[in-house]
Amino acid sequence: MRSLFITATGTNIGKTHTTLKLIEALAARGLSIGVFKPIETGVADFAPDATILLEACQKVNSDFKDLSVSDITAYTFTLPAAPFCADTEQIININTILEKQRQLSNLCDILLIEGAGGLMVPITRDFFMIDLAKTLNSRVLLVTPSRLGCINDTLLSMEALKTREIPFEWCVNLYEDKESFSKVTQPFYDTVFPHWWHVDEGMEKFIKMLSV
Repeated sequence: MRSLFITATGTNIGKTHTTLKLIEALAARGLSIGVFKPIETGVADFAPDATILLEACQKVNSDFKDLSVSDITAYTFTLPAAPFCADTEQIININTILEKQRQLSNLCDILLIEGAGGLMVPITRDFFMIDLAKTLNSRVLLVTPSRLGCINDTLLSMEALKTREIPFEWCVNLYEDKESFSKVTQPFYDTVFPHWWHVDEGMEKFIKMLSV
């Protein structure tokens, strides 16, 4: 596995939190870790997610120490919206993202690629975040929420990944409705997905599943 695409069922689910946990856990196993945020919207003075990711990566990979945020992003936009809507001049070129991936992959053993929003967020008129994951030839980690209603979101996202034949794992970011999760949601996951895990306690299990 050369790259892992971290996506979610929607926005503000915990992609960055999960990616930071992955950086820490994979680096602890002696692996050289890189980060890539292909597109970030809602960028004013700086790109918050890309900045956090780069700072964490620089602590564990000296080859990223001289890089800037612009080196680990392909496109940033001011409007906090789906890339297609934020890209008012329609400048996004998928080949530019692929070239960035190639460059950054040369600096690490595993490149962690953080998507924007959920799987069906449009990048161009006919190209979505899920298509980017497939085009980048990355395994996918789907991050799902713990709030009421998350089962539906989780299953829909899984169905989309299966339809496109994209290999994936999934996890829960257990931060919303934590008190009720064990009664409202967990019984279904325990029955249908006995090996499910959540970000803050199951990372080592996930890494073993990846065989890295």
